[in-house]
Amino acid sequence: MPLSPRAAAVSELIIEVFRANGALLAAGDDLARPAGLTSARWQVLGVIDGEPRTVAEAARTMGLRRQSVQQTADSLVADGLAAYRDNPRHRRAKLLAATPAGLRALADVERRHAAWADALAARLSPADIAAATAALQHLATALDQEPSA
Repeated sequence: MPLSPRAAAVSELIIEVFRANGALLAAGDDLARPAGLTSARWQVLGVIDGEPRTVAEAARTMGLRRQSVQQTADSLVADGLAAYRDNPRHRRAKLLAATPAGLRALADVERRHAAWADALAARLSPADIAAATAALQHLATALDQEPSA
């Protein structure tokens, strides 16, 4: 069945989001690599930077499955960049906390990210940035309200 013009437009938007996501992950890996991180490890450290969280809480914050965040969390712990702590609210669901080494790696990436984001922002108009942000927020809201296929 052919797509309606509206469905074709949404499909084109989705393809561009996928393309942008791939480019952002590659850029994130480039920014994170000197600190011994990947985009995924950087993201998890960023989520637990302010306060320790369970893996499930981190996954919900990131919009990811718990299992994929669990693998990243375990690799951060194995490398000494994070540690599991007892959770006073739950006996079995440990809290994931950044270690001092993890916080140093995160700060290192965030310094590089700030310079990179400034350079990227200089190539985009503030109006385009605001419009893209609003469009992605509307898309995410619509997807959240859409029943699963």
